[in-house]
Amino acid sequence: MIKPKRRDLQEINSSSMADIAFLLLVFFLVTTTISMDKGISLVLPADGNELEVNKKNIVNILVNESGKVLIDDKPVLIKTMAKSVEKLLSQNPNLIFSVQTHPLTKYQIYIKVLDQLKLAKASKISIANPPSY
Repeated sequence: MIKPKRRDLQEINSSSMADIAFLLLVFFLVTTTISMDKGISLVLPADGNELEVNKKNIVNILVNESGKVLIDDKPVLIKTMAKSVEKLLSQNPNLIFSVQTHPLTKYQIYIKVLDQLKLAKASKISIANPPSY
């Protein structure tokens, strides 16, 4: 009787698998870029950079705790705020928009107001301290 030959099973050499995995990890960490565009982009002035500003060049934007917005004591909807700001900027391009919120104003409303100012291409935005209640 003829005995069938037994083949030895060939195994894959896995001693370098850890090296390959580490090299792939390093490669992807080095080549991946991290997006840092999230958040509000505001350019802050340098320390001690205080200037006297003419009162005619300041537009006060007040936001109460319920999300109602006043631009120079005139009520405005947040959705249509950009048009109002563009109109003001067309009359005087040197305007500074001073945003003042109530301490209980929701952060999302505050961000929407700042987004509308950015949408209207208002480049001079002042964040005023809220009054103490």
